[in-house]
Amino acid sequence: MRGEGASARPADDMSGGPSDGPAVPGAAAPGAAAPGNGDPGTRDPATGVPAPRRGKRRILRWTASVLAFLILATAAAGYLYYRHLNGSIQTDALNLGDSKLGGSKPNAFGQTPLNILLIGSDARDGAENQALGGARDTFDGPPLADVQMLLHLSADRTNMSVVSMPRDTLLKMPKCTEPTGKVHPASRGLVQTNESLSRGGPGCTVAAWQELTRIPIDHFMMIDFKGVVTMADAIGGVPVCVQENVHSRTRDGKGSGLKLPKGENVIQGEVALQWLRTRYGFEDGSDIGRAHAQHMYMNSMAREFRANAKLSNPMKLNSLAQAAIKAMVVDPGLNKIDKLYDLSMELKKVAPGRITMTTMPWIYSPSDSARVEPKPGEAEDLFRMIREDIPLDGKGPEQPGGAASPAPSSSSSAAAPGAAASGAPAAPSQPAVDQAAPPARIPITVRNATGGKDGAQGKVKGRATEVVSVLAGKGFTKAVADNLTGAEDTTVVRFSSPDLAGDAAAVATALGLPASAVQKVDDVTGILLLVGKDWRTGSAPTPPPPAPTKAPDSARPLNGDNDKECMAIQPGFTW
Repeated sequence: MRGEGASARPADDMSGGPSDGPAVPGAAAPGAAAPGNGDPGTRDPATGVPAPRRGKRRILRWTASVLAFLILATAAAGYLYYRHLNGSIQTDALNLGDSKLGGSKPNAFGQTPLNILLIGSDARDGAENQALGGARDTFDGPPLADVQMLLHLSADRTNMSVVSMPRDTLLKMPKCTEPTGKVHPASRGLVQTNESLSRGGPGCTVAAWQELTRIPIDHFMMIDFKGVVTMADAIGGVPVCVQENVHSRTRDGKGSGLKLPKGENVIQGEVALQWLRTRYGFEDGSDIGRAHAQHMYMNSMAREFRANAKLSNPMKLNSLAQAAIKAMVVDPGLNKIDKLYDLSMELKKVAPGRITMTTMPWIYSPSDSARVEPKPGEAEDLFRMIREDIPLDGKGPEQPGGAASPAPSSSSSAAAPGAAASGAPAAPSQPAVDQAAPPARIPITVRNATGGKDGAQGKVKGRATEVVSVLAGKGFTKAVADNLTGAEDTTVVRFSSPDLAGDAAAVATALGLPASAVQKVDDVTGILLLVGKDWRTGSAPTPPPPAPTKAPDSARPLNGDNDKECMAIQPGFTW
């Protein structure tokens, strides 16, 4: 394990040698870095961009976590062929952190979103991985989580969102405890996000994401690059596009080696791996440009799966499945082929046009100008949209006739949880909204949770009894306070069974709570109102600011139907 101040290996350097100058083929390339591994005190005088860090370069990075789509599609298409592979699936603990969010919560219809963290490990263990090139001093070293993508599948299965985090992002790492009992203490300062994997495994990467975003992560899938070549061959290639001839190779041997002519190319095998790893040569030579290229590849791959009839070939499916199983590690919740099959069937419900790829909005770090941090405000807006199950494309559930309604906002009425903010009816695929009983016939248990999750302020004594009086004034005369306490930052209404959905929504509406505050859970009896930190005084909770209805432009949203996107090429990397 590296110390907190250690730098990560460059992403597509195959030389392992010292850096003698700018990362360009034959001359200085404008904008050829950042955010990357640069010397915080050294900048290019012409561009102001951090210069590449000198010294030993250890690398061969890649981005195979995008191939989770391949794994899932394989499981769906070849279920009957691959049950014998169950014993080959590798597993690891889901979350090694102290903070457990308990998984995604059902909405008022009992529909549950899914959050899956896709992790690309740069592990250089084993002959197959080492044979693909790269600096020998990285062999058998600690792996880095150089690709991290959170895949969010909406509760109603109409849309999918993907958020990438640049590998150069600086975060505070949480304490992680391995199943063996070995403890990795929380970092004292900021640490590069890809180091999370060396702090006990993928469960620490999950813990770091949850600590930053407060998004409950239900599963992870981690892939190393030895399976990328085989799987890319098995699918028959993925179309990609470049605006000019490109060759990712610098004078001193850095770069992925990708060499493609201008226009559309169908890539597979090692060329697909090179595309996913390419940094030098795309856009400004930064990790941000590489993330954009990964999103293009991922979208194109999803379209290929829907159109490629070759996947009906049992021999091809067998090859693809075996490559996928050998290349991945999953959490215990995905440790069987039938579980992967069920998950793939859920993902299959989303049309490519409702898939949105994004990158976490970022700024250069004030403490290390060669790296980045989440952009205040806009990064949290993106995370909030995921937490509240708001589509990043600005569309709500599909309506009859193909029209789409606006996404629900946290300030919308709770009378019909999951419905559009405009008041349009829910999509036909959703369950009908349970009709509410008259307020005087709805039993409610009220619990004091005003201390919040951090407990910094302490609970307000007698608050549950005060809220019972507020409810009685609104006609809910069967409300009673219990003697237990909770810890919630925002007030929520939880209920136990579908026949109480309408009653719970009526309580939320009467209190001015958003639709997202109504939650179906298994561990309550009847209807439970948890009075959160946002309602310490007064007759109504403090309303939250309106939620965003579309991903910010700084997240570079890319729609899954966009087959015209073409990668811009960094000056100096053409041929």
